[in-house]
Amino acid sequence: QVQLVESGGGLVQAGGSLRLSCGASGRILSINAMGWYRQAPGKQRELVASLTSVGSTNYADSVKGRFTISRDNVKNTVYLQMNSLKPGDTGVYYCNVHGYLSGSLYKFDSWGQGTHVTVSS
Repeated sequence: QVQLVESGGGLVQAGGSLRLSCGASGRILSINAMGWYRQAPGKQRELVASLTSVGSTNYADSVKGRFTISRDNVKNTVYLQMNSLKPGDTGVYYCNVHGYLSGSLYKFDSWGQGTHVTVSS
């Protein structure tokens, strides 16, 4: 009932930048939080950054000072600006959005399809 579409992944050299985008659409009444997770090969999915409806942010220690999460409330879109990328940032990045559905009090917790980020050394 809520669809997420991600874009912006790709191949970049170490030290480079990428900007990921994730747009949410569907029966959205409100969004509590939006975030980005990543899964490196052979590893568990981990939180990269999150942003709540009141503007609180949370970043993984490994990305602090390099990545910035932001959102466009009108477009229901969340962004992840990734600078000074390192080979260790390589993985599949997933967008996550949770909130409430319109016309009900049901919550939703949706995931994007994932976008690949590869950082070469």
